[in-house]
Amino acid sequence: MTSRNWVKLFLNTLLVGGLTTAIVGFIVRWNEFQPYFTEFKLIDILSTLIWLIVMGFLFSVISQMGFFAYLTVHRFGLGIFKSVSLWNAVQIVLILFGLFDLVYLRYENFAGPKDALLPYFGPAIILLVVGLIVAWYKTKQTNQEAFIPAMFFMIVVTLVEWVPVLRVNEKSWLYLMMLALLACNAYQLLILHKLNLQSEQERQKKASQSPGKSKNNKQANMKKTKKPSI
Repeated sequence: MTSRNWVKLFLNTLLVGGLTTAIVGFIVRWNEFQPYFTEFKLIDILSTLIWLIVMGFLFSVISQMGFFAYLTVHRFGLGIFKSVSLWNAVQIVLILFGLFDLVYLRYENFAGPKDALLPYFGPAIILLVVGLIVAWYKTKQTNQEAFIPAMFFMIVVTLVEWVPVLRVNEKSWLYLMMLALLACNAYQLLILHKLNLQSEQERQKKASQSPGKSKNNKQANMKKTKKPSI
């Protein structure tokens, strides 16, 4: 990826995180912020909006750190296991383990004596459904090999990024950070192959403008580009 496209990815992901957090923040914490609107406290509304956007930027940076970390881990996994199917099997096991822990550990640590287990399935179901949708759409854009890596990223990596709020278990923050991370992670995952293709086209265009490289560039353009697995 060219530096220009990397900056584009960074800024756009910041924007996704900021907007998502601002919108979701007013929804999940409406009981707290409702007086600002009913009493038309413009200063309080604007200050809260700015604060939520800044928090969204922070969530976005965490998401981007997790994304680039997973790209590295994915390559290491393929190199260590020497087989796409074996590496995918390992990722499936980790996905199931992560979803199980999200339900079981939260219930064990935060449930009261009379609390039911069923409500603790909510975040896990949201993660699973969003992960399935994003992974399916990713395979439509690229190829079938991208499904398991996309699921792993959307579920397991999101869980790792989400840990600070999971340990506190405050409901509004729980859903606020989860939805912001899911939005940022989905955006990065779905835009990555497009930016890589755009970067390759930009490099080829530069090469075609350099003297003595036109022949090599024509040969390169004749090769079909393999769709990415992530």
